[in-house]
Amino acid sequence: MASISNLANLTPATSTNSRSSSSSVLVPRSFVNLRSLNAKLSSSSHLSLRHNQTSRPSLFVRCSASGGNGSAAKRTTLHDLYEKEGQSPWYDNLCRPVTDLLPFIARGVRGVTSNPAIFQKAISTSNAYNDQFRTLVESGKDIESAYWELVVKDIQDACKLFEPIYDQTEAEDGYVSVEVSPRLADDTNGTVEAAKYLHKVVDRRNVYIKIPATAPCIPSIRDVIASGISVNVTLIFSIARYEAVIDAYLDGLEASGLDDLSRVTSVASFFVSRVDTLMDKMLEKIGTPEALDLRGKAAVAQAALAYKLYQKKFSGPRWEALVKKGAKKQRLLWASTSVKNPAYSDTLYVAPLIGPDTVSTMPDQALEAFIDHGTVKRTIDANVSEAEGIYSALEKLGIDWNKVGEQLEEEGVDSFKKSFESLLGTLQEKANTLKLASH
Repeated sequence: MASISNLANLTPATSTNSRSSSSSVLVPRSFVNLRSLNAKLSSSSHLSLRHNQTSRPSLFVRCSASGGNGSAAKRTTLHDLYEKEGQSPWYDNLCRPVTDLLPFIARGVRGVTSNPAIFQKAISTSNAYNDQFRTLVESGKDIESAYWELVVKDIQDACKLFEPIYDQTEAEDGYVSVEVSPRLADDTNGTVEAAKYLHKVVDRRNVYIKIPATAPCIPSIRDVIASGISVNVTLIFSIARYEAVIDAYLDGLEASGLDDLSRVTSVASFFVSRVDTLMDKMLEKIGTPEALDLRGKAAVAQAALAYKLYQKKFSGPRWEALVKKGAKKQRLLWASTSVKNPAYSDTLYVAPLIGPDTVSTMPDQALEAFIDHGTVKRTIDANVSEAEGIYSALEKLGIDWNKVGEQLEEEGVDSFKKSFESLLGTLQEKANTLKLASH
């Protein structure tokens, strides 16, 4: 499994989780000795995240100079979003120092998502990883092994911060997501092995292992869930693929053999803004008044229909049988919620998708916009008939939703692969510099 390490180089490691077996577990070489990642968090970082385009001041401490803004936590619309409408606001970003997440938690954030692009930006533009990376290089670690150790430390430390929420909600919230290597998007068995290894080495109750919803990985999702591991299924772009993801979750729960399913949970990350980005280009190419009038409407319409499917699939005899064993619904998670077109409302992919038993993961831009002027009101199923009309109108224009989903999935996987390879290249350059400096 080249994406993590050569499987020939397996070394025993012992789990420290009280919920895990005390027996030795074989893990890939690049995940060995990660239990030692308990050094204190770096107290400062030079990483500065993208600022919102507007002139209003930032509402959050960022991964930047230490000290933060020192402001007292205040109740925000994020608290109302969860308490009044049952939607969990998560933060789509992670970097060092991880303690910069504390003000987000105080203002209502209930979980964190990460991906290869997020880590590429965090690690390549920050000095906060340098000390650990230098130690890893000097100890003889190869570049990819070092990468995974950097990532796992961040995930472990973030999980610790969100554990109280996880406990308070009895495993419904408070998760931190880490994605398997994007190199494995077409590798069914490799994805299963990578997910199991990541779960073992992170060794936190509230970690979500992210697996892409590619056709080869649908069986992987089923097998990982059946192993009792909680999963964040990512890169979902179509209704058809979303249904396959739900079925994989249900199949996995049924195949697990567990009498208590309450700690095996999942979210299905349905991507939103990228749908409009592609659809709008297609509609502009068609160019008719009817086509142009549908710009900026496809993504939210498809999401509303996804929620309708969610309600249907998580009801009835099959689901009720699983509920008796403590099973939790695989919540829909709205991903890609930042607005790409400046002509659209900056809350376009948050405000219309509010509903119970859902998650909205937001990067800085969307999060700050919603806190500043978002309205908390159930909207996801407010006008399903209109969503169905938009969906059908696009089909009548000759647009194939499944093909759109396939293209977006391919672009998403390729984007994460490029971020992953770019970061490995950056780390190799840093390693070369360190080696030169040591001579």
